[in-house]
Amino acid sequence: MHFTPTSSSWFNRVERFFADLTGDVIRAGSFASVNQLVCDIKTYLAQRNADPMPNVRQAESAEILAKINRARAALDNAGAA
Repeated sequence: MHFTPTSSSWFNRVERFFADLTGDVIRAGSFASVNQLVCDIKTYLAQRNADPMPNVRQAESAEILAKINRARAALDNAGAA
């Protein structure tokens, strides 16, 4: 059985942000000093915050609840077997 914590959606967004930061700034650049790296990261953050992308749910509440109920029924059946 695999358990996905309820906070995983938020955590996935954090991981995605750091992956973007790493790919767009750190791996793409060459830095002569730590100060230059910090400056480039701050510039990246300013540009990213100037055009924010909201985190929009793609599933409706009824779909989520139906999925929870199916999972609960499957767990109940697995426990009875």
